[in-house]
Amino acid sequence: MMKFLQLKAVKDNPKESSRVPVYIKVLDVNDNAPQFAMFYETFVCENAKAEQLIQTLSAIDKDDSFSGHKFSFSLAPEVAGSSNFTVQDNRDNTAGIFTKRIRYNRHEMSTYLLPVVISDNVYPVQSSTETVTIRVCACDQRGKLLSCNAEALIHPTGLSTGALIAILLCIIILLVTVVLFAALRRQRKKEPLIISKEDIRDNIVSYNDEGGGEEDTQAFDIGTLRNPEAIEDNKLRRDIVPETLFVPRRTPVVRDNTDVRDFISQRLKDNDTDPTAPPYDSLATYAYEGSGSVAESLSSLESVTTDGDQDYDYLSDWGPRFKKLADMYGGADSDKDS
Repeated sequence: MMKFLQLKAVKDNPKESSRVPVYIKVLDVNDNAPQFAMFYETFVCENAKAEQLIQTLSAIDKDDSFSGHKFSFSLAPEVAGSSNFTVQDNRDNTAGIFTKRIRYNRHEMSTYLLPVVISDNVYPVQSSTETVTIRVCACDQRGKLLSCNAEALIHPTGLSTGALIAILLCIIILLVTVVLFAALRRQRKKEPLIISKEDIRDNIVSYNDEGGGEEDTQAFDIGTLRNPEAIEDNKLRRDIVPETLFVPRRTPVVRDNTDVRDFISQRLKDNDTDPTAPPYDSLATYAYEGSGSVAESLSSLESVTTDGDQDYDYLSDWGPRFKKLADMYGGADSDKDS
C-alpha cells in the first residue's frame, strides 16, 4: 500500500515557499497462516496400487509477498509414521497425495482423514493444519468410480448377512412350532366311550356308522360260529323288523359230530330270525352238554342200596381195559356164593 504526502518549505517571507510530494509505502506484516485453496474431498479405489497419485493440493495466503509466496506441505507429525498415504511437496506451491499400500477395503475403513501441514517462508513463519477427506470407493479396472457406499457384505450365494439371519430365524421358529404341535397331539386323549365307572365291560366295540349290520367288530368274529361252507342267498337287516322272515338255505355238510353242528345251526337260525334282536352284532353264548353216552348215567343217585343187587357180569363184555374190574367184582360174587 502506498501513502501520498505533500511537504511545504517556507522561509521568513511567506511568499517564498515550495512544495515537495512524498510517497510512503506501508509494508504488510506476515500475520496470516496459509490455507487450502478449496475444501478437498477425494477418493481412493479399493484396487489401487502403491505410490499412486490420488489428489493434488494447492494453498493461498492472505498476506502480500514482494518476492511471491513459497508454501511447503507435509504430513502432520502425529500421523507421519502410521498413515496409509504420503504427501509429496512439488516445490511449486502444490503437493500430491500418494497411496502407501496395495488395495483398500471399504468394509474395514470407508473414510480416511489425512491432516496436512502448510507453511510459508516469510518471517515470522506461519503454518496451519488442514484436513483432507479420503473415501474408499469401488472402481473398475481402469480406475473409474463406481460406488462409494459401504454396502452390506455380499456372500458368494448372493444373500446378505441380514437375509441369512432372517431365513435361519424363520426355520427355527417353524421347527419349534412343529415340535410343539406334535407334543400337543401326543398329550391329547380321546374321550372314553364309557364314562361311568360301574359300566365296565371286557370288550368295547366302537362303530363309526349309525346303521346296523356292521361286520367290522374288533372284539370277536361272529363268522367263526357259522358254517364256512354255508351260502346265504338273502341277508336280513338287523336294524328293522322284517315283514317276512326268510329262512336262509344252507348246504348240508356231513361231519363226524353232527349233533354239535345241528345244535349251533339251530341256535344261529333262531338268533338270525329273531325280530326282537338288537340292531347290531352281539356275542351269543351257546351251552351244549352233548348227547347221551353209551355208558349211560354214572350218577350215584341211580345206584341201588346194596351191593348184592348189582350185577357186574357186563364188565367182562367191555374189553381188556375193564378186565381188572371184572375180576374184582366178579370174584367177590363168587366168594359170597361159596
